[in-house]
Amino acid sequence: MTGTHETPDELPFVKGHGTRNDFVLVADPDGRLDLTADLVRRLADRRSGVGADGVIRLAPSASLPEGAAVLAEDPAAVWFMDYRNADGSVAEMCGNGVRVFAAFAELLDLVDLSDGSTLAVGTRAGVKRVVREANGWYAVDMGPWTFPGGDDAVARGADAQVAVHGWRAARPALSVDLGNPHTVVALADATELEELDLTVQPQVQPVPPHGTNVELVVPLGEEETADGSVGRVRMRVFERGVGETESCGTGTCAAALAVRAWAGPGSPDTWLVDIPGGTVRVRALPGGRVELAGPAVLSYAGRFPLDGGAPDARALVTADVSAGAPAAP
Repeated sequence: MTGTHETPDELPFVKGHGTRNDFVLVADPDGRLDLTADLVRRLADRRSGVGADGVIRLAPSASLPEGAAVLAEDPAAVWFMDYRNADGSVAEMCGNGVRVFAAFAELLDLVDLSDGSTLAVGTRAGVKRVVREANGWYAVDMGPWTFPGGDDAVARGADAQVAVHGWRAARPALSVDLGNPHTVVALADATELEELDLTVQPQVQPVPPHGTNVELVVPLGEEETADGSVGRVRMRVFERGVGETESCGTGTCAAALAVRAWAGPGSPDTWLVDIPGGTVRVRALPGGRVELAGPAVLSYAGRFPLDGGAPDARALVTADVSAGAPAAP
C-alpha cells in the first residue's frame, strides 16, 4: 500500500462515457482514496449525485491487493482501473470503461497515445491493452474469452434459460465469459427487441453464482466491406448491479461472439454491434482473444462535496474536456 486511506472534503472528478455507458472518474495517483460503496452510490446517483452507470478510480496497481497479479503479468501496467457498479459493488472490469479510462489517463498526462503507443491497464480481469486509432476510437485487447459450457453448449447453441418480464416462457441462452459473466439471448427481430421490458431484472437458470449481465440480441446478417465480410448485431443489455444501460463493452463482445458461434464455421471475425448508445466494433483475435473498439468522450469536470452538503458554485472549478465522439463506421 502507498499510504493511509483518506477521504478529502471535496472530490475532483471527470464525467465521461463510451457510447453513453457513463462513468464518474476520479484520479487517485497516490492510492489513498477510500472509495467506499456508500461514496460510489452517492456519486452515481442520478438525482442527488453526479449520475453514472459506474465509478472508475485511477490508482497505482501497487496500491491494490489485486495489483500484484497485474504487475506480475505486465510490469508496464502501473495504473489500475478500480471499477465499481452504480450500486457500490466491485466489478471485474468494463469494456467501455477501459476506453474512457485511457482517455482519462491521457487527460492527466500519464500517457500519450497519439504516437501509436499502447497503454497497459490493470483490471481485476487481468491486463487490458489500449491503442488509439486514427479515427479517434480506442481499441482494447480485451484478452481471453470462453464459453463456460464448452463445446457441448456451442453445439446445442445454449447452456442456460432466460426469462424476461412479460414473456410467457423462458428462452435458451448461451453463456460467455470475458473475465465477467454474460448470458446472451437471440430474438426474432428489432420490434421484439424494442418492446422488451427491462425495468425488471431478467431471471437466469441455472442461477449464476456471482450474477450475470444479460444481452438480448438480434442478428442482422453480414455485409461486404473493403476489409472483407463484417457481421452486424443489434443489442440491449441488463447489467449486473446497474440495470439496463445504453451500452456495455464486455456485453457487446459477448453478443458478437455468441452470434458468431450460432452462425457457424466461416462466419466473420469482425462484427459491428449497435446499442442504444451508438456503435462499437468487436473483432475475434487469434489465440482466443477479442478486441473492442469504439469512442470515448470526456464530458466535463468538477468537484463533489463529501460532507453531504451542496457544492459552492463560486468555488467549483469546471472544465469542458469534451472532444466529441467520432462517427460510427
